[in-house]
Order: sequence, then C-alpha cells, then structure tokens
Amino acid sequence: MTARDMQIHRGRKFDQVLDGARQVFLSDGFEGASVDEIARVSRVSKATIYSYFADKRQMFTEVVRSECNRQAELALKLIDKDRPPQEVLTEAARQLLGIVLSDFSQRVFRICVAEADRFPELGRAFYESGPVLGRRRLCEYLRAAEARGELAIDDFDLAADQFAELCKATLWSRAVFGIQSEFDEAEIDRIAGEASKTFLARYGA
Repeated sequence: MTARDMQIHRGRKFDQVLDGARQVFLSDGFEGASVDEIARVSRVSKATIYSYFADKRQMFTEVVRSECNRQAELALKLIDKDRPPQEVLTEAARQLLGIVLSDFSQRVFRICVAEADRFPELGRAFYESGPVLGRRRLCEYLRAAEARGELAIDDFDLAADQFAELCKATLWSRAVFGIQSEFDEAEIDRIAGEASKTFLARYGA
C-alpha cells in the first residue's frame, strides 16, 4: 500500500498543517523537508501531524493535490464556456500559462522529477491533480463546442493534450530550466493567442 492509498484523517488543524507543509516543501524540497520543521512552521506538534498523515510522502501528495485543485477551480471560474472557441481557448491558454509558470508548479515539478525513481507516486499525484484534471475539464468544453458545430474533433483527449503543449511553447521550457523566471503579460498574451489560432486552424469547423 502506498501513501497515496492510505486514508487521510482530517481535523481542526488540518489546513494549518497543510499550509505549513506547503511552505517547507517548496523551500527545502521533498528530501530536505523534515517533519520537525513542518511542525515548527505549522505551529503544531509532531503527534498532530501524524494524526493526519501516515508519512511525509502522503503529506506531500495532499499538498500537491489540494493546490492543483485550487488553481484549476480558480481558472475555470474565470472562463465563460458559452463564449466562442477563439475567446474561450485564448483565455484558457492564459490561465494554463499562469498555472504552469507559477512558482508552485515549477518547484513541485522539479521535486517530482528529482524523486521519480524512488517515489513515483509523487509524480503520479502531480500528474493526476494537474495535467489530467485540466485535460478532463478542457475536454468538457471541446465536446460542448463540437456539439454546437463550432469545432470538428475526433479524439478529444489528444486535442486537449495538443492544446496544452501549444500553450507551453517556448515559455515553459525557459522557466523549468531556470533561463527565465518572470514573463510579462504581453508575452503571455502573444503565446496564448497563437496557441488558440493554431489549434483552431486544425480543429475549427
């Protein structure tokens, strides 16, 4: 049984512990993070932490899951799915770029890659809470737009993955390799607009 499979016990100070764990993991990485430090930052005892989580891996997995879900839900609230594909996809691209270029996403991605051989469940948690969730939500819109005759798509999962890769063009690789850490709105808008236009050139009805 992996940490991911174990039940999480929630209590009065659960969110407090989760916030402290988030700070420590992002600051020290997975290997460098200690339960003692998480307890100190969270202002709780180690016993309280272990009453919620079986181990450090389960704690990290929950930090990733909760933050990815929060970012995804926030992004979706800003998108009106009844608007035309050009508008919706351009805004979706902006939101996606905001997420993948965020400090949280960059740091967690590096942690998951660094620990992939020893703890593959960490990367699985990030993948399922981030890219998989995003693809599922985008597919919902693509199917609705296709039903309205606005798009012509046979493989919705593939189309959603292609859109995500178009959005990450040039910017994500520069960020993840530490070449560039800040991106202005004009640059993000340009990439988002081009991703939308390229996608619609292939899938527009």
